[in-house]
Amino acid sequence: MSDVDSSLLKQMFHEARSQNGWSDQPVSDETLAAAYEIAKWGPTSMNTQPMRLLFIRSQEAKERLKPALAPGNVDKVMAAPVVAIVAHDSQFHEHLPRLFPHNPNAPGMFAGNEGLAQATAFRNGTLQGAYFMIALRAVGLDVGPMSGFDPAKVDAEFFAGTTFKSNFLCGIGHGDPAKVMGRLPRFELGEISQTL
Repeated sequence: MSDVDSSLLKQMFHEARSQNGWSDQPVSDETLAAAYEIAKWGPTSMNTQPMRLLFIRSQEAKERLKPALAPGNVDKVMAAPVVAIVAHDSQFHEHLPRLFPHNPNAPGMFAGNEGLAQATAFRNGTLQGAYFMIALRAVGLDVGPMSGFDPAKVDAEFFAGTTFKSNFLCGIGHGDPAKVMGRLPRFELGEISQTL
């Protein structure tokens, strides 16, 4: 492994941490776009690409988000330069003629099967959210994913009248090292896998 590879792996995984506090260093729209340009190439089943992002940047927008937050996440959200609401489009299949053009029957697989559509949107939107977080780290940013919030409140406040459903929140910026928790343990491969 080259030194460049080793350095990037440290930045993206080995030394990267979920952030609980933030510096006041800004995050540009260009940097967010650069991360998305990396993340968009991550695979999704049938190229469904159901993830949708809403970037919360202004104090006014953060105040709108605040009532939906678990108490432990309020300070993290209010201090983050950007908070992404990572959502998925429950009607993603409407875009399949463009995204999966070699199968003209693809939209019909989901349009008549709400259970399959919802499971596919959630699963692949979650995958894309993970790709996006890793890409944010790759372009030099830190992330702080959060699931402590009321999705129904978020959807009513930000996605009313749309087909989008919130999945998780993610603070984005440059983390404050003083507010990072100690490294928590991880399973070894042999503890969580088997080969048949």
